[in-house]
Amino acid sequence: VQLVESGGGLVQPGGSLRLSCAASGFTFSSYAMSWHRQAPGKERELVATISSTDSSTNYADSVKGRFTISRDNVENTVYLQMSSLKPEETAVYYCNARRRYLRIYDYWGQGTQVTVSS
Repeated sequence: VQLVESGGGLVQPGGSLRLSCAASGFTFSSYAMSWHRQAPGKERELVATISSTDSSTNYADSVKGRFTISRDNVENTVYLQMSSLKPEETAVYYCNARRRYLRIYDYWGQGTQVTVSS
């Protein structure tokens, strides 16, 4: 099982970035996918989720209207489009795959650094 995030980098406040998470080694379409982030000295927090069934989405209040999560079940990839980025959103962004079937299956990527700074 692999989740490989990409697309992070340095962006100015107010700028945009698109993160990608390429999945392999499991049935991607059967898993709910999510993005999380962890800033230095802080706990990891949930940013956005997208379901496996109807691709319904949910967002943390702090990113609603600015971030969009989407998935491509052909390319086995989940995306996070981020706009109007703020310095306090500097963090390592992680991709997660989760499924509950008899037991919980839970996989994480290695993370990609997003730095919002002028």
